[in-house]
Amino acid sequence: MSSDRTLAGRVVLITGASAGIGAALARRLHAEGAQLALASRRGADLGLDGVYAGSCDVRDKQQVDAFVAAAAERFGRLDVVVANAGVGSYGKFLDVPDRHIDEMIDTNVRGTVYLLRAALPHLLEHGEGDVITVASEAGRRGLPGEAVYSASKFAQVGLTRALDNELRELGIRCTNICPGGVYTDFAMDDGRGRTPDSPQVKAMMTADDIADLIVYCLSRPRHFRILETALRPMSEASWG
Repeated sequence: MSSDRTLAGRVVLITGASAGIGAALARRLHAEGAQLALASRRGADLGLDGVYAGSCDVRDKQQVDAFVAAAAERFGRLDVVVANAGVGSYGKFLDVPDRHIDEMIDTNVRGTVYLLRAALPHLLEHGEGDVITVASEAGRRGLPGEAVYSASKFAQVGLTRALDNELRELGIRCTNICPGGVYTDFAMDDGRGRTPDSPQVKAMMTADDIADLIVYCLSRPRHFRILETALRPMSEASWG
């Protein structure tokens, strides 16, 4: 197994890559020389040369399977998979619309399962690789006004922890990234509970902050793994 910390030439598949954390990570990895497969419902390539970009709704297993297969064929392998696609909705439990509940479960839970089931055989084929799940601090603590979102993120955290136990001896490192508030367009449409002018939103971390952390995790020597990282903006309490 390689102990090289460089990301140059490594093949990284990212979901939810057209905006926010996914787009920031894609730009950072492209600058590091990684080869990128960018999945998003928009199919955006972000103007980056040499990437493979395509439309993929992670709620649809057939679309996920097809995108992963096409990316692996394009590059000849996969080294890293980043489960980043996600949606949220904030408010009192009994007030969350059914359509938001369905979307959170389908995107955050099923979408992560579909992605990892499709991608892991390609990582295992080469005897090493990295799984990064962009979960949330809400996946570590049940938060008021975030009950269903927290449930979906707890599922992501639990899935990735379980896979660490299954895959560690096979050379696959599995890491949960659990940020608090990040200033992106996440949950700012369709009455999801955030607005761009909210004071708490403006004090949040940036997508680049999270991208930097993911790059740090991926560039560690392969004789150890980072199981979970939790980070919060200085404006938010740690919630005990």
